[in-house]
Amino acid sequence: MAEEWVKALGIDYGTVRIGLATSDDIGMLAHPFQTISGKSEDNPAQVIHQIVKERGIKDIVIGLPLHSDGSESTMSKEVAKFVVKLRKELGENFPIHEVDELRTTRTAREKLQQAGKKEKEVKGILDQVAAAEILQDWLDQRAGSLLPDIDLFPEED
Repeated sequence: MAEEWVKALGIDYGTVRIGLATSDDIGMLAHPFQTISGKSEDNPAQVIHQIVKERGIKDIVIGLPLHSDGSESTMSKEVAKFVVKLRKELGENFPIHEVDELRTTRTAREKLQQAGKKEKEVKGILDQVAAAEILQDWLDQRAGSLLPDIDLFPEED
């Protein structure tokens, strides 16, 4: 049975700021959503749980900052700890997908600069745009498995 489209939340985790992005209602396009505090006293897992409930989120996609050789980084270990907190908050069976986020922040910064944003403006939304990059990559990969094989350029007879 093929998977169905889902509403998803993308997360670019940081210990200071956490960027969030949401997909559209059918799970095709990612959009920057908001930045929340990553500080433990602000309980970001609880804030995300509330967003999940309010927005009808069915999947979470969190960026895993691995080294370019695929090995774990110090930050990827922090992400793993945060995923444990999310699972406690959302339930063990809630779908949380950890995906390699290599170069997403750099790509997000480049896109914002191309859009004419100044460095001061970029700081406030960079984490959200990076989360949208993480989520869009996952949505695109997932869409490939949902769409039927269509020959866009059939040979003419």
